[in-house]
Amino acid sequence: MRYYLTAILLLFSCSLIASDIGGTIKGKVIDNNSGEPLSGVYVIYGKNLGTTTDEDGNYLIGDVSGRIKITFQFIGYKTATKEVTIDEDETVNLDISLEMRISEIDQVVISANRIEQKIANLSVSVDIINKSFLSANHITDAQELLNKNPGIEVLDGQASIRGGSGYAYGAGSRVLALIDGLPFLSADAGNIKWQFLPLENLSQIEIIKGASSVLYGSSALNGVINFRTADATNTPVTQSYIEIGIFGRPKNKDWIWWDTPRIFTNTSFSHLRKFGKTDIGISGHLMTDEGYRRLNGENLGRVTLKLKHFSNKIEGLNYGANISSGMTHKTDFILWENAVTGALKQSELTAAEFRGNFISVNPFISLRKNDRQRHDLKIRFHSARNRLPENKENNSDAVSVYSEYQLWYRLFEFLDLTAGFSENYSKVKSNFFGDHYGLNLAGFTQFEIRPLSRLKAVAGLRLEHFSLDGISDKLVPILRAGLNWQAADYTFLRASFGQGYRFPSIAEKFASTTLGSIKIIPNPDILAEEGWNTEIGVKQGFLLGKIAGQADLSLFLMQNSNLIEFYFASYPDEGIGFRADNMEEARIYGTEFEFALESQFNEITISAAGGYAYIHPRDVSTNYQDSLVYLKYRRKHSGKLYINSHWKKFDLGLNINIRSKILNIDDVFLRPVTSEQFLPGFSDYWQNNNKGYITIDAIPGYRINDRFTLSFAAKNLTNTEYMGRPGDIQPQRNFSLRLSGKF
Repeated sequence: MRYYLTAILLLFSCSLIASDIGGTIKGKVIDNNSGEPLSGVYVIYGKNLGTTTDEDGNYLIGDVSGRIKITFQFIGYKTATKEVTIDEDETVNLDISLEMRISEIDQVVISANRIEQKIANLSVSVDIINKSFLSANHITDAQELLNKNPGIEVLDGQASIRGGSGYAYGAGSRVLALIDGLPFLSADAGNIKWQFLPLENLSQIEIIKGASSVLYGSSALNGVINFRTADATNTPVTQSYIEIGIFGRPKNKDWIWWDTPRIFTNTSFSHLRKFGKTDIGISGHLMTDEGYRRLNGENLGRVTLKLKHFSNKIEGLNYGANISSGMTHKTDFILWENAVTGALKQSELTAAEFRGNFISVNPFISLRKNDRQRHDLKIRFHSARNRLPENKENNSDAVSVYSEYQLWYRLFEFLDLTAGFSENYSKVKSNFFGDHYGLNLAGFTQFEIRPLSRLKAVAGLRLEHFSLDGISDKLVPILRAGLNWQAADYTFLRASFGQGYRFPSIAEKFASTTLGSIKIIPNPDILAEEGWNTEIGVKQGFLLGKIAGQADLSLFLMQNSNLIEFYFASYPDEGIGFRADNMEEARIYGTEFEFALESQFNEITISAAGGYAYIHPRDVSTNYQDSLVYLKYRRKHSGKLYINSHWKKFDLGLNINIRSKILNIDDVFLRPVTSEQFLPGFSDYWQNNNKGYITIDAIPGYRINDRFTLSFAAKNLTNTEYMGRPGDIQPQRNFSLRLSGKF
């Protein structure tokens, strides 16, 4: 009897289970163009519910019923969503063909017009660098990152876009660095503190090429570089790496000065997650670098905290704060000992220990209503301390408070308004610069009109006022205008004009010191820089079988006046030395071509990106009307080719950079008498070695599992010897091993 009861209970249980079994959805996912199956496609049909296609493109979803919404996602293809209604015990066949998308054209940026827009719809040239490029190339320094892009060069901290800047000894910048849209320039020298940029927690870097003063004000005369930090997603993400590297021997064996290997290390982490309505991000970086040059080592640490809360009571409201801090202990390389045996040895007369730290607190609040208007208020409190233990008269303290309100409003379906105002108060206390305080006030407005479905036009105006130590400068109006026309599905034409304006930094006006044999002379009467930039361009997307990509061609012209450059001369009552003066009238024209491709052949995925930039940087000051004189510290040609491939668990990256010779430098470094005083042996070295160069980096990697990747980088593989600014020999061949993790 007991066995009969057991059998009845088993049959009853099976019938209950069978009654809960739903239907089945199955199908195949293929490429819309070639008809070939796609493996690894994400098939999502509910929260935390999904599967992937197999090597033949097939998928299977079981035990479902009712109305089911299915999303198909695959890198390089447009996302597709389908809805099906399925009964219990029913089987539904759902085959899908995915359309390859041109990802470069679909990329979204914020910097160009201060609102989210696809890059193809802009009227100005914008480059995007994704975080994956940093990790794939073992890049931990933002300067190295930018130097791998055509048309951009950073000479010993001085950034130049399309030849708009030369080298100004670390004082002032015509390129404005932003972190999440907020300026990140020092209040004293007006330069970019590259070592404190949060590369460990980035979503992407956006580079605007050309005058951007209407939207971003002073110091955006030559362009903008916006470092956008990453936000948390529904899935917590932790990323980290640990790296150790070594410098090889230079090509010139007479330059070897060390007895033990020169080592560098990097450790980085970032963690992003959501707690209910609150997003939290924390990241940090530690670096030690013994340096390939004597008296040029550095220890660095930085940490950031990002908090964002979404209101439960008010829809579209979020607020929070970004907090960052960092410190560095280093010795900057200024002058070498000599060209024969001491090019990688710093002259002890200029070697000075430097300790710097900063803290930045950036609260913000944002309100978005009905996708028709948005209000943003951002504030940045920034404090920086510079200490030179052996040269205390050059110590400085600087604080600044920047605030900005911005409104975006869709007036009509064809007309958007962006407007706002900002203020920047700064105070500097220093024996090096003197004690100063400054105030910058600005208001801006911009309209975007869409008279036709494929035509966009923008026009903007900014009014800016600057005062230093209570003395006011003139009120400056700045204009911009642009057009973008979508001529075909993947063809976009653009044209733009923009004015630029830059107030001189405190360092350019008041710096007064002596570094070894170099004397820096102040110039309180220096004038502001101004200019304009115009450009026409075309962006073309294409699909050729399995290859998707885009190409971009632009022609540009820049005209600037009162450009600030440091000149070596004899000045009354001050003596002989370097002083910032308004001497250059610049005209730069040129062309730039860039492309990006991606494709998949069986199990191999290949992507390639590259470009070429040509500039003609001419000094058109009245002193040189009868002859061609090039602007200082510019190159005519620069090019890049980056190839990355994936096969099973193996990766291989190849990065090739090409640059032509520097066209012109300060005469003081070329005249034998003065050259020997500052840089012994440099004049002869320059005549023999100022040539174009090619560097090659190779980075193979192996994905150990879904969480860990081991990669090896060999940079400057050919051990090319090349120089940045005078006396600044760049790194020889070096190697690094990195273990990366993602959880």
